[in-house]
Amino acid sequence: MSLKKTLLVFSSVLVFFMFLNPVFAQVEEPVKWSLSTEKLDENHVNLIINAQIEDHWHLYGQYFGFGGPMPLFFEFNPDEKFELIDSVVENPSPIVEFDDVFEVEVNFFEHEATFTQKVKILSDEGFNITGIIDGQACFEDGACIPLSYDMVFEINGGATVSADNQSDAKGETPIIVTENKFQSSDEDKSSLLSFFLLSFLFGIIGILTPCVFPMIPMTVSFFMQKSEKRSKNLLKAMIFGVSITLLYFLVGVIVSLTSAGANFTTVLSTHWIPNLIFFVLFLVFAASLFGVFEIVLPTGIVNKADKQVDKGGLLAAFFMALTTVVVSFSCTGPIVGALLVKAASGNVLEPAIGMLGFGLGFALPFTILAISPNWMKKLPKSGGWLNAVKVIMGFVILAFSLKYFSNIDQNYNLGIISRDVYLAIWIVIFTIMGVYLLGKIKFPHDSDTNHIGFFRLLLAMVSFGFAIYLLPGMFGANLTGIAGLLPPKSAQEFDLTATHKTASDESTLCDAPKYSDALHMAYNVNGYFDVMQGIECAEAQNKPVLLYFTGHSCSNCKKMQAAIWSDDAVNEFFNNKVVMTALYVDEKSVKLDEEEWFTSSNDGKVKKTLGDVNADIQIVNFKTNTQPYYVLMSPDGKVLAEPMTYNNNPEEFLEFLNKGLDAFNGEMTEE
Repeated sequence: MSLKKTLLVFSSVLVFFMFLNPVFAQVEEPVKWSLSTEKLDENHVNLIINAQIEDHWHLYGQYFGFGGPMPLFFEFNPDEKFELIDSVVENPSPIVEFDDVFEVEVNFFEHEATFTQKVKILSDEGFNITGIIDGQACFEDGACIPLSYDMVFEINGGATVSADNQSDAKGETPIIVTENKFQSSDEDKSSLLSFFLLSFLFGIIGILTPCVFPMIPMTVSFFMQKSEKRSKNLLKAMIFGVSITLLYFLVGVIVSLTSAGANFTTVLSTHWIPNLIFFVLFLVFAASLFGVFEIVLPTGIVNKADKQVDKGGLLAAFFMALTTVVVSFSCTGPIVGALLVKAASGNVLEPAIGMLGFGLGFALPFTILAISPNWMKKLPKSGGWLNAVKVIMGFVILAFSLKYFSNIDQNYNLGIISRDVYLAIWIVIFTIMGVYLLGKIKFPHDSDTNHIGFFRLLLAMVSFGFAIYLLPGMFGANLTGIAGLLPPKSAQEFDLTATHKTASDESTLCDAPKYSDALHMAYNVNGYFDVMQGIECAEAQNKPVLLYFTGHSCSNCKKMQAAIWSDDAVNEFFNNKVVMTALYVDEKSVKLDEEEWFTSSNDGKVKKTLGDVNADIQIVNFKTNTQPYYVLMSPDGKVLAEPMTYNNNPEEFLEFLNKGLDAFNGEMTEE
């Protein structure tokens, strides 16, 4: 096959995946739900949930081994008027298959399924049983979307509320903005560039693993055949490098397309099920890098690719790239998996950008050495240092796993892992990593360490130094440089720095903040957590209101707090010149009273939790769902300055605040 035809094949495949997204966007509801009740006797009722599943889709069931896709989950809101009997019964029996991707047995339904929950009725009055369904439906080729559905069952003539979210909720999304002449932006280009560079670095590190590094001489020799012209060997080397990059990039494109949409990434970053799965996956990846077991792809793929390499020609360069990617997977798989997990719960472009960076970093050394084979003489010899690279990556991934468990803790206000405990675990991890680098600890596949080289000693010093850097954080230090990876400062249990500042008297607020039992401000800032309460207080005090859209899982929010909120001038401005209102868009634990529910003018769904309300207010009023997002406005809804997104410069943030305050004072003067 000619080079032109080879590139045409790649282009066709890429275009195919690019056009998948509109196809899936049209199938917004592959599962149609319907609810009914069946009276068994005077005191018992069956709650019946029917699922009609589109052709070519399947719905995962409730019960299968941990580590697979998102299972179906039914949650009924507790009420003293009824009690659940046993668990939800599935009918018919699900299809059970071994999933080659997750390597666990999963069960799923096709076409139709019925789920029954038996309940005991404890009241003669009419009432509703409410709850939610969470789950996952997948297309036959592997593309998946999350499912979320509100359940409402009328018992004994309960209040009429339809189950498709068109309820008797009061009103629609609150419109709080009457004038916004500023253009909002929800793309953080700097974060994408940072993730690309990080992924590129990980791609280069992937070369320095025991599965890959020894392959370099064998692979490069393929492009040094004396029987062929130098120009053809160079062309084959370029095809090889481009092929590796595109193979990884296509994986990222698939993940990006199947996770497209702000709602999906919000679910991944905030819901306890995906965060728990990611936490366990990172533990599995770390264990693999430590040598507990290997993650390998079927050998059949390698054998088929090898046969194509033997046929020679330009196309053989592509299959050599495919063989290299597959053979190296036992070492690079955990690295790639960790990057994809991190990316899938962030910006929708991150998986594609990340895999492009990783593929480029992984392919570049091979390609350069294929073009200049004499440089191979300068490469270090294979040895025990290669396994040390894997183990070091294992320590890093183990540390990052804690972030996903912390997301669950923060989003649901469980109070399990405070900032202090989190830092203590990190200090232990990086201290042990330093001890390992000094050769005092051995893992499987490690060779004996008779002496410590300079570079290894340097890494040990960095590891110990980082552990010491973390130590002040145990007592409340900001640790601004890594604040985005840590729980928020408000989750600090033991904070000596709090005594160095005197918080403004809470009497500067009009009344006690709602939801303050679950939500807290950091850095001694006083404010509210309810948008209307903040606006009403601002009106009463004749001040602007600062709406701060944030999230428990928002890394940039925590980084910006550490850099900006701790600044004395900013802190004073927050407490005295504006009414600060922090609006958490991922707050799950605060359930609103039924009279506070409203139907969104954006998606037509009823918003019942504080997080859903805040997220909807931001999307409807400001046409963006990015966090952090600061909006300074007058109580009558006029935006006073261009909203501020992620910015770690206190001077620039103060300029934004003062510009808005000047605009507010100018309006007051005109009136």
